[in-house]
Amino acid sequence: MSEILLPIIESLDEIELSLPSFDEATIRQATEIVSAVKRDGRSAVRRFAARYDGLAAEESLIASSAELLNAKSAIDAATLALLERTAQRIERFAVAQRNSLADLTTTVEGGEAGHTVRPVDRAGCYAPGGRYPLVSSVLMMVVTARVAGVSSITVATPRPTALMCAAAAVAGAENVLAVGGAHAIAALAYGLDELPACDVVVGPGNRFVTAAKRLVSGDVAIDMLAGPSEVLIVADESSDPRDVAINLLAQAEHDTDARPMLITLSPKFLEAVQAALGSELESLPTAMTARQALKNGFAIVAEDLNQAAAWCNRIAPEHLQLAIYDPTRMRPKLRHYGTLLLGSETSEVFGDYGAGPNHVLPTGRTSRYTGGLSVYTFLRVQSWMQLDSPEHLASDVAALATLEGLAAHERAVRRFNSLRGGS
Repeated sequence: MSEILLPIIESLDEIELSLPSFDEATIRQATEIVSAVKRDGRSAVRRFAARYDGLAAEESLIASSAELLNAKSAIDAATLALLERTAQRIERFAVAQRNSLADLTTTVEGGEAGHTVRPVDRAGCYAPGGRYPLVSSVLMMVVTARVAGVSSITVATPRPTALMCAAAAVAGAENVLAVGGAHAIAALAYGLDELPACDVVVGPGNRFVTAAKRLVSGDVAIDMLAGPSEVLIVADESSDPRDVAINLLAQAEHDTDARPMLITLSPKFLEAVQAALGSELESLPTAMTARQALKNGFAIVAEDLNQAAAWCNRIAPEHLQLAIYDPTRMRPKLRHYGTLLLGSETSEVFGDYGAGPNHVLPTGRTSRYTGGLSVYTFLRVQSWMQLDSPEHLASDVAALATLEGLAAHERAVRRFNSLRGGS
């Protein structure tokens, strides 16, 4: 028997599936930071940037558009071409999404009504720094916001590298705020002297970033409250156990809090996956992180695809890959996921690195009520109405106003009716 690297469970009741609650210390610290930035602006951001980001007093808080273009021109041609190809793929998909939602005009009783689809004015996009600055996230968020029609886009990331600035330039960002954490979210939400407040703040981050997004929500829109990254693979014996193991590790190497999960139909296949995990870890440079993350995940054996589908809907994972012989059989049974990856060849890494659909996705079962970041995140659907002959509506409007006890409403419609010669 191979070493059990991915814990085996008998029932989903053995594990916690939802996002972990914010601990009191995180909420308290995030609240202090957000409140200080909202009150003191630039001076507070400077203070927290020195404390948490190591940003010296003489270093700039914001990289301008000109600085981003300089970073873009300084990177090697092959890297620039890679960023541009990836941005183009993301853009094509985002354009198709945007074109699926159009302005509307329709006839209603007494006239016309409809809606206008309009972007927000300003967007803030948070890209994690840390050990692995996420260049792909910059492209995913900024390109999507630009396609939606957002006129001003700021990226926030702690101590941005030249490559991150180049990616921001390729994607179309206006500037980069060179700080991270809760103070970056607050700065995006409430603005600084030279940085207007954003209308929507998006992007993944650590627990302080997520807590700050929850705190500013309502003052600005947010995309979601993201937790540790997840993948759930459903695999049968038509798949290669080594392929499944590598895809689990691709998720596990994100960070020690990541959650790789496996549903299989065969105990024998599960044993082969465990062996392949051990073999791959021997030569994986990120093995220390991945090995720890595997402990957060689980493997479980299902009786059949119907049971597997029911478990998938209960787990509601961020990434759901169907590495089975015919994924179309199972697809109609699935309701809750951030993104669905159909087939053994459609591994999660293609979604991560810009095949088209966005990789900023809901975690911790929140896909039950929200989707991933898209052009819709940056759009508003605003209704309008023009009534030319609403007389026949007046009696119903007056009656509803009477039911609700709103006398001025009733008086307004009766006034209208009397002016039009009605009763």
